[in-house]
Amino acid sequence: MCLAAPARVISISGNTATVDYGGVETMARLDTLPEEISVGDYLLIHTGFAIRRLSPEDGEETLRLFDELAVSLELERFSTEENAEEASTSAPPASGGGTERSEIAFDD
Repeated sequence: MCLAAPARVISISGNTATVDYGGVETMARLDTLPEEISVGDYLLIHTGFAIRRLSPEDGEETLRLFDELAVSLELERFSTEENAEEASTSAPPASGGGTERSEIAFDD
């Protein structure tokens, strides 16, 4: 399975586009796409070849969803770490040798 993040087209020269991945520029071949590509479009790229064109709206929406997912995962990770730390500091100390007993009272 391949996961591709949209890259925004910033220039085109022949069958090669210069694309931007959030500040990182790279080149992508356009030979595999049947439709016309324009500056401002977004591309999904695999091994240096554009495999799909996205409209600017779809590309921006996909990036927004990726950002939302990243924030959600980070919050979940932070919450999990915080809960683990809280559990380790609030856990009662382990019994020292098994000589302590809990008294349980039952009402008759």
